[in-house]
Amino acid sequence: MTKPIRTEEIEVSMGPLHRGMEKIAEKRTYFQYMPLVDRFDYLAAMLNGALYCMTIEKLAGMEPPRRAEYIRVIMMELNRIASHLVFVGTLGLDLGASTPFIYCFREREEILDLFDLVCGARMTFNYMRPGGVAKDLPPEFAPKCREFLKKMPARLREYDDLLSNNEIFVERMRGVAKIGADEAVNLGLSGPTLRASGVGFDIRRFEPYSVYPEFDFDVAVREEGDCLARYLCRTEEIRQSLRIVQQALDGLPEGPSSTRINMNLKPAAGEVYHHIEGARGEMGCYLVSDGTTTPVRLKWRAPSFSNLAVLTSALPGWKVADSVAIIGSIDVVLGEVDR
Repeated sequence: MTKPIRTEEIEVSMGPLHRGMEKIAEKRTYFQYMPLVDRFDYLAAMLNGALYCMTIEKLAGMEPPRRAEYIRVIMMELNRIASHLVFVGTLGLDLGASTPFIYCFREREEILDLFDLVCGARMTFNYMRPGGVAKDLPPEFAPKCREFLKKMPARLREYDDLLSNNEIFVERMRGVAKIGADEAVNLGLSGPTLRASGVGFDIRRFEPYSVYPEFDFDVAVREEGDCLARYLCRTEEIRQSLRIVQQALDGLPEGPSSTRINMNLKPAAGEVYHHIEGARGEMGCYLVSDGTTTPVRLKWRAPSFSNLAVLTSALPGWKVADSVAIIGSIDVVLGEVDR
């Protein structure tokens, strides 16, 4: 019988996707750069756009209308769900189960249909704007969104039948590549990868932004720190995001969806950093202004980049076959790793 091959040492090499995205910001106005931020974490582009706009607002001292804030939350949480659906589907596919992939993308398409209604795009949306959003929600959005929210609990039970309660899937994931709480914090992990190790830090709750303090939701935390815990954290986050979207729809205020601002925006000279809870963890944007229409510097804090650091300690000692589950459980988007 052939002895299984185990990894002994790991070197994480990054670089093949380099596009100079942060440097490009120095040659464009604040508004001209907006479509490019969708290309960082392209599975959660609404969150990218929201972060960039919030950072500009912080720099320029702007405050968007309440309706705009509610719309942003709806878009961000729907995009979080869509991103986690890709995670669940592709993780199942990586481990040999094709049905969950088909099921998850069925629901993801419904979310993309909602985004299509709002902004006419299905992946890179360019919908957020400093001071609000590009345009208000169309009349047909709310009914279609409520219909989606109503059917999702049953669909989540289907995922549980296919994966969460699947003996083979659980056997491949449980106890594999455990990450302790101290190690997770020391490595700078964030998002579900951090919370699966027992550290219940969620920026939406502990450093609130936008109108998140107005919503009731739970932070998904697990103590096990293994691949299965990282998977279960994300499926629970889908449930919590559905709760937030429902509350935001129910409480959506009347009023304008944006504030009129000059397209040649010239924030006062200074520097700011703002961060939000992205689909993969802490997304941060650092902007430096010299008072002109172009930023002096933009730096993007990408959770996928930081979370990859754990692979050097998580992979050694496990079978090469386990590496598929381990890497998949980290949920990396390479577009934001090498920017």
